[in-house]
Amino acid sequence: MAMPQNSTRENGFCFPQSLDFSRPSPHGGEAGRPLGTTSGGDGCSTPLSNGMASSGDPSPSGAPSPSGSSAEPLCAPSPAQDQTPLEEGIKYVSAEGEELACGWGAFTPGCLQPCNTSRGVLFFLCVASFLQGMTVNGFINTVITSIERRFDLRSYQSGLIASSYDIAACVCLTFVSYFGGNGHKPRWLGWGVLLMGLGSLLFALPHFTTGPYEARSAAQVGVCGGNQSLPCSQASSSLSGYRFVFMLGQFLHGMGATPLYTLGVTYLDENVKTNYSPVYIAVFYTAAILGPAAGYLVGGMFLNIYTEIGRETDMAPENTLWVGAWWIGFLGAGAASLLISIPILGYPQRLPGSQRYIVMRVSEAHQLKDGSHKKALDPDFGKTVKDLPRSVLLLLKNPTFIFLCLAGATEATLIAGMSTFGPKFLESQFSLSASEAATFFGYLVVPAGGGGTFLGGFLVNKFKLRCSGIIKLCLLCTVSSLLAIFIFFIHCPNMPMAGVTQMYDGSALPGGHLNLTAACNAQCGCLQDTYSPVCGTDGIMYYSPCHAGCKSVSVNLRNGKKVYQECSCVDKALLPGSGKAEAGKCTSSCAKKPLLLCFIFVVILFTFLSSIPALTATLRCVSDRQRSFALGIQWIVVRTLGGIPGPIAFGSMIDKSCLLWQDQCGEQGSCYVYQNSAMSRYTLVAGLVYKVLGTTFFIVACLLYKPPPSESPPGSLDASENGSSDLQEHKPSLPAEEDI
Repeated sequence: MAMPQNSTRENGFCFPQSLDFSRPSPHGGEAGRPLGTTSGGDGCSTPLSNGMASSGDPSPSGAPSPSGSSAEPLCAPSPAQDQTPLEEGIKYVSAEGEELACGWGAFTPGCLQPCNTSRGVLFFLCVASFLQGMTVNGFINTVITSIERRFDLRSYQSGLIASSYDIAACVCLTFVSYFGGNGHKPRWLGWGVLLMGLGSLLFALPHFTTGPYEARSAAQVGVCGGNQSLPCSQASSSLSGYRFVFMLGQFLHGMGATPLYTLGVTYLDENVKTNYSPVYIAVFYTAAILGPAAGYLVGGMFLNIYTEIGRETDMAPENTLWVGAWWIGFLGAGAASLLISIPILGYPQRLPGSQRYIVMRVSEAHQLKDGSHKKALDPDFGKTVKDLPRSVLLLLKNPTFIFLCLAGATEATLIAGMSTFGPKFLESQFSLSASEAATFFGYLVVPAGGGGTFLGGFLVNKFKLRCSGIIKLCLLCTVSSLLAIFIFFIHCPNMPMAGVTQMYDGSALPGGHLNLTAACNAQCGCLQDTYSPVCGTDGIMYYSPCHAGCKSVSVNLRNGKKVYQECSCVDKALLPGSGKAEAGKCTSSCAKKPLLLCFIFVVILFTFLSSIPALTATLRCVSDRQRSFALGIQWIVVRTLGGIPGPIAFGSMIDKSCLLWQDQCGEQGSCYVYQNSAMSRYTLVAGLVYKVLGTTFFIVACLLYKPPPSESPPGSLDASENGSSDLQEHKPSLPAEEDI
């Protein structure tokens, strides 16, 4: 038996509303009959599913086709036909009782209904993704250095805190994407955002449960002869145990954000036209990228406020013992997340009028040789747990999907590692304070990350790229960023530091071992308990005023910084009036700074430029009913192979480039000074490895992709503003398919 083949056969759906695309009928039929109902001989209407049914008029090819006028019914059963069994492959789903109004339960006020559109959903999801990005990828990465300093953590421990987000996401992704994909997506999204807000509030909790931060300033312990040390029993700290509270907060962040980037993306994709979907998703992800940028900028401002608000301190933000108000951003983001979850919970399972977009969709799913991909065409597929193994197997048999996942994992490793430790990289290379480095990194991420994300979606829409073309665009972006990453061959030299990078007389350290004691400070009795660097007028940094041999201190009225005089280790022969040192690091005058920043910008730009095209290719290469689940599986792969090991690996790598460790009564604390050349070298090696792997995976995905046989002319995906041209302007006869 011949059946019409339709490009939208994967979508079992119902039409609770009539879609009226009125147009005079060229066949003299009834003009203006609503599309979405089939008129029977008794005048009753039957809901239409799948956008496919047999037409009474044969097509030129001899097969029944719905390609006549859009004003004519696609299916017109006679009274006699109403008594016959339905043809195999056609599903009729009842739409009775489906609620499409915006509201909470029975409370659906009319004032909310103007927001019940795809743009309304996009706005609230953008706010949610902005808050998620600002918190998880902005505030947390900005305050890493401050948290390490406040709670005595090492870089690999802070990397584990960052990875806890991805661990939680991996645990929840399968469950959320499988059952949420076939459930009420806005409810899953709303509760997820609510959970994310609770995680932010929990992350800020250690500030309120610990005692006040007590940092001995240079005025107390710094000058020669005045250096005192606390007994070890008092100096040692058990604050590192609070890392488990931070990990739990990150775990809640991960659980709450899981629906956002799986169900949120598919909810947008289902409720807009196929051609506009990349733009909507790009706007959504651009908000997610601007979130971290705002987090870096706002978090940097908060770090200029002393963590113990209301308490006086003689330290300046440039002091390496300074801890800023890292916790303020988490309180604000947590409260905002709780508020934004309320409108998201009010949206219906699908938006009014979304059926027409499903009718116009043309499948680009990868075709498996054994034809097993057709299992996903059944509207009932994936609604029960017993279909879970088959769903996983179908995705694992899709090589394009697998290699897109692997490519995403390689990109995620670099993004996670650099977003976590990027500010620390800039802080070390350019001799900046933590707040300055965070602000600087934010200025890079805003135009590069946000612009690249939006531009990627725009290019897919502008050139009407199909799945294979999208993968080639991803390949081009990856190769471009691969070439730019060679910039890490260069680096800014470390600022000279007496006893750490060189001897006090300027000669090289023997064997690279630290030696903070010299003849000029031997009588001072300096200890290493307090690291408070000063910059001498000779351009050399010293571990503390005591190690510089300074005997007195005053305040520079111009900038408020402490100035130390009578410094016996500072070379007095260089400048008249020398022998002085100013609190804080020496300012870097690296000539390579503009070039390094320029190419880091290019790497970030092209890395994020491929993100939306890669996501769009993932949605296109799987069947419609598996989209949410496919994104869930992809995020599991990306996080397991990229997001989780990325910060841990980068943290361990950065630890290896440390020159000067904190010494807490014989125990190693956080790192004070890094070797810039080693840090750049490790970053280059990691970048090359992962970029080469990403390029390889995109090439294989492109070569193995097998598109479905063409079912419509190339222009049939072009959409006009009224959203109906796909049905009105292009009316090809659909090829027949033998019913097996």
